[in-house]
Amino acid sequence: MDWNKDHIRETMLLLETAALHSARENYLDYVSTARLDRSEPIENDELAQAEVASDFAEALDDTLHDYANKLEKLRTIDFGPKLAVNEGAVVKLSGRHFVIAVSTSKFTCQGRELMGISTMAPIFEAIEGARAGETVQFNGRDLTVEDVE
Repeated sequence: MDWNKDHIRETMLLLETAALHSARENYLDYVSTARLDRSEPIENDELAQAEVASDFAEALDDTLHDYANKLEKLRTIDFGPKLAVNEGAVVKLSGRHFVIAVSTSKFTCQGRELMGISTMAPIFEAIEGARAGETVQFNGRDLTVEDVE
């Protein structure tokens, strides 16, 4: 199949932007509940809850940075034609389509289901450099690289 990779990039950017906005809203909602009213005496329980909330907010902040990094990476990846599995390729692997870019949930683009995988994913190490028609091993199983674009 000839993929419109610009359309794939835009779809992934929209999905990741929506995920970032959702994570940011959750972050702001959660952080706002972590604030203590400094005008009242602080109960130990309230202080402990605020500290826990602060720890969670810090973890959510990391999540926001992860989404921002994914968006930046999507904007800069070369999605040009590929002959072998590399960043920017669309790969059909044992009947499933993957975009080598950033990790994503399953999504639909051009009427087909795809999933984004990062170059940091263990499966990428197994398929990197493979060409259409080649078989690779992953977790003790043979996987066929059916197509690379």
